[in-house]
Amino acid sequence: MKNNIDIQRIILPKIEDPRGNLSIIEKNTIPFEIKRVYYLYDIPGGAERGGHSHKKLQEFLVALSGSFDVVLNNGKEESIEMLNNPNVGLLINSGVWRELKNFSSGAVCLVVASDVYIEDDYIRDFDEFMISKKIIDK
Repeated sequence: MKNNIDIQRIILPKIEDPRGNLSIIEKNTIPFEIKRVYYLYDIPGGAERGGHSHKKLQEFLVALSGSFDVVLNNGKEESIEMLNNPNVGLLINSGVWRELKNFSSGAVCLVVASDVYIEDDYIRDFDEFMISKKIIDK
C-alpha cells in the first residue's frame, strides 16, 4: 500500500561471501551528509523508543539484528513499516512522527542522522506535532 508519508526504503549494497555478508552505508547511499550514528540495543520486552518528530533532521534506520516496527505519522495518515533485514533501511525525512515498537529479542537498531543531537530540533509532544502540521488548532 502506497502512502504519502515522507519515507523511503533503501536497499543497501550487499557483498555476499561464504565467510559472511557485508553491507555498506556511505555518502552516496543516503541523501544526506552523515553527522551522527547511534544504535539501540538490549531493549526490554514491550519497550518503545522514539515518540518524536524532527524539525530538520533526517534519519536512516536499519535493523542490524532482529526486527521491530516503525510507526510513522505525517499528521494526516499513519503507516507501520517493519524492519527485519540488515541490508534494507528506512529513510525518515523531517516532519514525520516516529515510534519504534515490537522489538524482537536481540534486536539492534542502527540510526544514521543528518545532524548532531540538537534538542531544539525535537518535537516530543504529539499534540504539539499536530499543531505544527496545522491539523489541530492551538
